Amino acid sequence: MTCVFLPVTLFAQQIKKPNVIVIMADDIGYGDLSCYGEKAIHTPNVEKLANQGVRFIDAHSVAATSTPSRYSFLTGHYAWRRTDTGVAPGDAGMIIRPEQYTVADLFKGAGYVTGAVGKWHLGMGDKTGEQDWNELITPGLKDIGFDYSYIMAATGDRVPCVWVENGSVVDLDSEDPIYVSYKTPFHGEPLGKTHPELLTLMKPSPDHGHDQAIVNGISRIGYMKGGKKALWKDENINDSIVAHGLAFIERNKEHPFFLYFATNDVHVPRVPHPRFAGKSGMGARGDALIEFDWTVGQVMETLERLGLRENTLIVLTSDNGPVVDDGYQDQAVELLGEHRPWGAYRGGKYSSFEAGTRIPFIVSYPGKVKEGVSKALVSQVDFLASMSELLGVSLTCDQKKDSQEQLSTWYGKDKKGRDYVVEQAGSLAVSDGEWKYISPSDKKSYEKLTNTELGNAPQDQLYFLKKDIGEKNNLAGRYPEKIKAFQRILELEKSK
Repeated sequence: MTCVFLPVTLFAQQIKKPNVIVIMADDIGYGDLSCYGEKAIHTPNVEKLANQGVRFIDAHSVAATSTPSRYSFLTGHYAWRRTDTGVAPGDAGMIIRPEQYTVADLFKGAGYVTGAVGKWHLGMGDKTGEQDWNELITPGLKDIGFDYSYIMAATGDRVPCVWVENGSVVDLDSEDPIYVSYKTPFHGEPLGKTHPELLTLMKPSPDHGHDQAIVNGISRIGYMKGGKKALWKDENINDSIVAHGLAFIERNKEHPFFLYFATNDVHVPRVPHPRFAGKSGMGARGDALIEFDWTVGQVMETLERLGLRENTLIVLTSDNGPVVDDGYQDQAVELLGEHRPWGAYRGGKYSSFEAGTRIPFIVSYPGKVKEGVSKALVSQVDFLASMSELLGVSLTCDQKKDSQEQLSTWYGKDKKGRDYVVEQAGSLAVSDGEWKYISPSDKKSYEKLTNTELGNAPQDQLYFLKKDIGEKNNLAGRYPEKIKAFQRILELEKSK
């Protein structure tokens, strides 16, 4: 018998666990990126990533808004199973509780260093409105599996406008404590609705609610005072996310790591760095898309420089569909031109129609993922179970709940994907890739503030997506058996 001894470096490379990075965009729609056919804006770094992996054209977030979508991505549980996963205020308590299993727990248990950088919007602390922002905020991300975190407390349009690193507000001056309220204004603190002359950087759109505490010449949702040294500068938000994300990669280049890298682009208020301002010709939203593309390039360049690219699986996606005017007068509507963030689909963020949850989805892992375009039906809820498959970790039914092992699909090898996806907006919807069912809802059908068709109707809706991707022809009256089949699916899912 002949023994073959591999060089130590080659052997180490063979047994080394793959790094995993999720690049989670914010409010970027199916039609926003050039690799999805967009002509008005060029996003070359995303194109490069897509060319190095598989680009899915029928991939879905679980929900059409941020908080429930991210909850489902990180837990493998449908957010609609709970009543407290709606769009979270800035002072929300932890929505993912410490006792709940997460993707971070999965990776940490497999020997990974875990990190979350960027937008969070899933709450911190034990109870809503009871955080002490001047002390260590617990429970926090460490309690749900993340070794390191550098996050926005909520979103850019909600107070407090500060960074929280490992549970503590960054650069906080103890002599200038932070106070936050979502109920009562603080005496003496100017508000956007009472002091519009102080809105030097951006003004809110009428009736959206972004007219309360003023930070950096922009009024937000919620009330805040103090913490002046800790306040972020809006034009530097993305640079700060990139710097801390890349630093996490650098620190852990010798260890397997999982990084949940959640950008703020293109969520409102959109204030791209001056390097990108005016570059798109489409105003702040277009410039933010270019800034997002640069961010993707920075991640890829860092991995290549460190020799990590070949051993890193990257998932690039968005939390929900697009919205143009979501609360600020940034000329996004006026300068949109021929650009269609929703692509060929109907609706957008907040909507049960396709553009609400059909999102960009790219998976790249050199040598493992079959490069190309896939029509397979994909849901973000499957990230947990698919990563357990990647790591060879068995999960209980309760841990993975709604998440399915879809690694072969995510690798571009299985062309079918899921049998169906369940989507959440005003009501629940089910798609099997050809047919789409939207259950009845008594909520309003149109939101004039964001100019969005919400997809709500008091009757059943059924669309044949294969020939009607714009969901214009409701066939519910012609196919009662299909309606019953989709209703049985929802009944089955609700009974789990």
